[in-house]
Amino acid sequence: MTTQVVQPRFRGFIAITAHPDGCAANVRRQVEVAQAGLPGSGIGNALVVGSSAGYGLASLLAVCFGSGAKTLGVCLERSSTEDKVGTAGWYNLVEAHRLAREQGCTLETINGDAFSHEVKREAVEALRSSRRGEGDRFGKLDLLIYSLAAPRRKDADSDTVWSSVLKPVSGVYDGKSIDLRRDEVVQRTIEPCTEAELEATIKVMGGEDWVAWVETLREADLLADGFRTVAFSYIGAPMTYPIYRQGTIGKAKEHLEATALEIAARLESHCGGHAWVSVNQAVVTQASAALPAVALYLSLLFKVMQEAGTDEGSIEQLVRLLRDHIGPGATPTVDGEHRIRLDDLEMEPQIQSRVAEIWERVTTANLAEISDYAGYKRDFEQLFGFSVPGIDYDAPTEVHRQLV
Repeated sequence: MTTQVVQPRFRGFIAITAHPDGCAANVRRQVEVAQAGLPGSGIGNALVVGSSAGYGLASLLAVCFGSGAKTLGVCLERSSTEDKVGTAGWYNLVEAHRLAREQGCTLETINGDAFSHEVKREAVEALRSSRRGEGDRFGKLDLLIYSLAAPRRKDADSDTVWSSVLKPVSGVYDGKSIDLRRDEVVQRTIEPCTEAELEATIKVMGGEDWVAWVETLREADLLADGFRTVAFSYIGAPMTYPIYRQGTIGKAKEHLEATALEIAARLESHCGGHAWVSVNQAVVTQASAALPAVALYLSLLFKVMQEAGTDEGSIEQLVRLLRDHIGPGATPTVDGEHRIRLDDLEMEPQIQSRVAEIWERVTTANLAEISDYAGYKRDFEQLFGFSVPGIDYDAPTEVHRQLV
């Protein structure tokens, strides 16, 4: 065993370290929520692409531990080395696998590039194969959750690499933001993207790879009758539109949403299946911290929603998604564009009106008083296992932990 004291190290919105015990505690809390809200809802086999953090991790835990599904996850994470601790996503999955063994759940992980042909073939093989004396590992899929959020994508058929950017599409962005290094409300100016940057962002964050996964599984005859698939999107509030919904990432999400309709049409004729995009509530992620305006908006939103008693995290939303919309026997409620709206609580008029009012008057001087910036920073640090109650961060901990 190799133990060491792991201290938090951040560079702006980039985490240099992750704490294994804090990550494990986060996973255990989410499992408890999933099991309380989804007492075995009966999904047979599930695949989660992008399964190690954020909404993808919540999806993995909800379907495995809440719905009792045999669950296969796909992600790209790094274990510890001689001089580096592992990533938060790695430690999340180590604990998820430990709990699965302890509780008799089926959970497997493929650690690799989800955009590649090789990883898709590995997933097909895992779903098809059986273990000697144990029967099928998985079988035909009842549910695919696509939650891949990557900064770049390598073309599976060439050496081309596309990188996503967070920029406005038309016109210069000039608006409020938070400088996370100095804890100050600042004015940020960002030049618009080029056409090539927009196309690359859609390649990375749009629906093309979601289609590739569904088609790979269909061609392998691995879609069960009534198969369902869902991917995640976000719309947000007007003050974030220029950099999000009307920016490069928003255009990629529009592509993802249009893709859902295409997939749904194919699935209906193939297996009586369905596809949706779920528009979720804003939560703290590493990506959101990189977006000007979004971190500030979240700090205000959390304050207002907590006062209203309606704030939800990723696992609470996944419980609601499975229970009310896409789980066995559920009929989803969709908007006019066929989207499931889990952001309904965030977008309540009284919530948005209050956030907009605070937005106009927030400054560095009153940030701590009229927002939950402290809660935003705590949630951000907890993504990497820090600031988690009950963890002794001065004590050495085992950092070389492996998936079993």
